[in-house]
Parts: sequence; structure tokens; C-alpha cells
Amino acid sequence: MRAVVSRVSTAAVTVDGQVVGEIGPGLLSLVGVGHADDAAGARALARKIHELRIFPGDDGAVSAADLGLPVLVVSQFTLYADTRKGRRPSWADAAPGEVAEPLVEEVCAELRRRGAEVATGVFGARMQVSSVNDGPMTLLLEV
Repeated sequence: MRAVVSRVSTAAVTVDGQVVGEIGPGLLSLVGVGHADDAAGARALARKIHELRIFPGDDGAVSAADLGLPVLVVSQFTLYADTRKGRRPSWADAAPGEVAEPLVEEVCAELRRRGAEVATGVFGARMQVSSVNDGPMTLLLEV
């Protein structure tokens, strides 16, 4: 699994003109699923997202878990785009929706089990994602 994680001041997802998920200060996590990914990987990714020490604290860097900050999770199959040849990305490395959706849901479920407030987009929908990156701080995670 892959995630692009940004520390944000605000972030929101809109579908068909309706805001379906939004957060104030916290993390925006775009999550992609590949063919070999499984539930254990989804849980590991959630732990990594939640425990990333990328927020300033009194004694150094602290995590969203330490601060009780929310996470906005948005499914993003395009993280598995293969752009090595030509100008047209290939999506062959991305897991199909029926495989990916439950794994993205497992990331969200694990974050909630860990005590995080989680907002989401809508799997498979055409979404507009807006965010104000804080820092900027954006990381690529793979498990």
C-alpha cells in the first residue's frame, strides 16, 4: 500500500457539490492499494500514518496520535500509476475496486481503533480534494 500524507491546516472532499469529509488541523492521507496488499498491510499503514512525528511539539516532533488530530482518508488508485513509458499512465499495478475498497476501509477502521477521528471521501467517486498544506510537509509512505 502507498499513501501520500500531508500535514494540513484544513482539508475537505467534495462530491457532486456536497462536502462529504473535512478536517481542521490534521493529516490528509491519499491511499492507494496494489495487487499484493492485504489487511495486515492496511493496519500497518494506518499505524504509520497515525504515529508519524511530523507536528511541532514542545519537546520536538510529535504525531497526530499524540495531539489527537483527525485524519482525512481519500482513496487514490492513481498512486499506482506506471509512467515509465510514453505519456499515458498505466493503472495495471492498482488493485481493482473490489479488492481496494475493503483495504482502504481497513485503514480507516484501524485509525478509528487507535482513537483517531477519521473523515473520508467516497470510494470510486469523482472527488474534489482541497487542502492547505502546513509547512509544507508531505511524505510518501509505503508498506
